[in-house]
Amino acid sequence: MITSIFKKSSIVNYALVVILLLGCFFMYHAGIEPVSTSANGFTHKLLLISVLIGSLFLVNFIVKKNGLTKDSSYAILFFLLFLMLFPSVFDNTKLLLADFFLLLAMRRLISLQTLKSPKEKIFDASMWIFIAGLFHFWCILFILLVYISIIFHVSRDFRNWLLPFVAFVATAVVFVLVALVMNPAWINGLVQQTQMNFELNYFTNNYQNAALSFFVVVALYFLFSMVFSLTNRPLILQASYKKMIFGFIIGIAVFALSAKKDNAMLLFTFFPLAEMATNNIEYSHNKMYQEIVALLLIAGSFTAFFAQL
Repeated sequence: MITSIFKKSSIVNYALVVILLLGCFFMYHAGIEPVSTSANGFTHKLLLISVLIGSLFLVNFIVKKNGLTKDSSYAILFFLLFLMLFPSVFDNTKLLLADFFLLLAMRRLISLQTLKSPKEKIFDASMWIFIAGLFHFWCILFILLVYISIIFHVSRDFRNWLLPFVAFVATAVVFVLVALVMNPAWINGLVQQTQMNFELNYFTNNYQNAALSFFVVVALYFLFSMVFSLTNRPLILQASYKKMIFGFIIGIAVFALSAKKDNAMLLFTFFPLAEMATNNIEYSHNKMYQEIVALLLIAGSFTAFFAQL
């Protein structure tokens, strides 16, 4: 039943996902803070909601525009379910903004498969990644994905290899100038984010541990499913699917290196994992299997969400 609802794209499906997102957002915020009537509190929540909804539709746009999935709504559904696994992400402005800019970068990198305006796309993707790094420093690791994309598509032109450096200089100069004028403490804050910590000792309750364990099992299943079925995918899309795999691995590296760890930092893996989960369901012709996978994800995500409220 669930797969029959989301196997097609429709306004109803988008509305259901957005309503569910808003419901989860307000339930989480109602549990962590009293209702705020201040202008600052309203503006902050409006920013968070706008970024969350914008991220959902960016995910949908990327997979549909580049043919990574069929005409379904699974990608945004799974992206939302992964958000629900770690509800603290609903109140992390910096992480949400960083992920939004990474999605903009992924949009440009995936579209490199058309070989139209590759230099503009490489520069834009690099710039978005460095901007994401201003909100969460270790997001700069995604610059590796730019070079992976160059290797896949446009490695013969040496100028393409230099464009990320140009984007870095441009972003750094603008950031330093703005910080010096607005608030020099921004520079110190960015430097402090360069610290590393590999310990997993941040859990405040067993529910966070359980949610992470569930995520690890689900992530490994869909990752290996994509890796072992990659050769069966259309040849023209294999490079894009490989970018999803590398994007997921880099997202894990960002989580592993970050000093102030939180389950919410796995946010950077949600888009590639949602795409891999969507492909896993869409390429299966067994309806019973599709229903079981979807139900398990929904049940696990809702259980984890309400347990952590």
